[in-house]
Amino acid sequence: MNKNDFNEGLLGFLDASPTPFHATLNMTMMLINAGFIKLEETQKWDLKEGSKYYVTRNDSSVIAFTYSGAKNYTMIGAHTDSPNLKLKPNPVIKEHGIVKFGVESYGGLLLNPWFDRDLSLAGRVSYLDSKDEIKDILIDVKKSIVTIPSLAIHLDDKANKDKTINKQTDICPILTTNSDFDFDEFLKWQLAKLNILDVKELYSSELSFYDTQQAAFVGLHDDFISSARLDNLLSCYVGLLSICSVESDKPMLFIASDHEEVGSESTSGAGGSFLENTLRRMFKDYDDYMSMIRSSVLISADNAHAIHPNFPTKHDKEHSPLLNKGAVIKINANQRYASNSTTISKFMNVARRLKEPYQQFVTRSDMGCGSTIGPITATRLGIETIDVGLPTLGMHSIRELCGSDDAFSLYKIVVGFKA
Repeated sequence: MNKNDFNEGLLGFLDASPTPFHATLNMTMMLINAGFIKLEETQKWDLKEGSKYYVTRNDSSVIAFTYSGAKNYTMIGAHTDSPNLKLKPNPVIKEHGIVKFGVESYGGLLLNPWFDRDLSLAGRVSYLDSKDEIKDILIDVKKSIVTIPSLAIHLDDKANKDKTINKQTDICPILTTNSDFDFDEFLKWQLAKLNILDVKELYSSELSFYDTQQAAFVGLHDDFISSARLDNLLSCYVGLLSICSVESDKPMLFIASDHEEVGSESTSGAGGSFLENTLRRMFKDYDDYMSMIRSSVLISADNAHAIHPNFPTKHDKEHSPLLNKGAVIKINANQRYASNSTTISKFMNVARRLKEPYQQFVTRSDMGCGSTIGPITATRLGIETIDVGLPTLGMHSIRELCGSDDAFSLYKIVVGFKA
């Protein structure tokens, strides 16, 4: 595989994955094509050496692993969720000649970039069918159906000075002027387009708005990739292709968890039991399990803050990652990142052997530091962990920017990594 093929596939994956549910579905389809066998958590597992397996939870998290009998696993972890606007359960608001939707902000998203965008809706819908069985289905409207218009500058003389946004009242997407709009009928129409015609009753849904502008190369020489959800589908794609590229005799595991942007504390988040449950079923003897944990390494991959050319003082001068200069090793003395000298050295050794660049990031000492799934997983399992990321601008915006060289470089390091 070359960089161009890698990046073209990345753009397609980003466009096809507007929600964690869609991202997980797309990853499982790619895993099946690579020869991975599906496991069900509710069934007994009969694992055979030399085979490759995957398992999902909540349709929004996935684990894939090779099963070779070895214990020194290279694990790569990422997360499937991104900050967005989620539809409220009773979303329809009709006033002032407009039908609009009530939304709840998910994660630490930048709100300003959501104005004046062409937005669509996607996610999971649960319904009762004609046999009185509860079913789940993924929908993606794809068409631009709503927008969030800015308030004209003539009506807001502070728009370019100290603009604030009220999450309850200011960011409701507008849908139509037709006051007869019925949300349940709208959902049934979307299900009918998927040939789901036996809907006896609609129950709950988890739906998110997303920007319909597609991922694209940007820059004079296609220097950058611009897209929604680079944080953290970029790392998901790196991890997915890494495990799909290795032979089944190499001990490797890939996990993409949901809910990182809101703390990871859920059944399908890194703070939950998904990974631990899976590993305990892979290694039923406790001594074997502990031997595997202490001889394995987790590469926690989540985007890193590239130095912003217009705001350079936001970075420590000696730790300012650049776009297209390689993966970033993330370090924090207060354990907001799980990297230590041992895991950092292993990563450096592989990168240098492959002649791939790398950088180091430490946040300014007078600023707060974000965190990742790395410390959460390291704490829960006791596994040696390194936090790395791909340098990004505009993180948590509706559209983010990364270098077009960096993801492929990290992919080669992960494939070449040995615990």
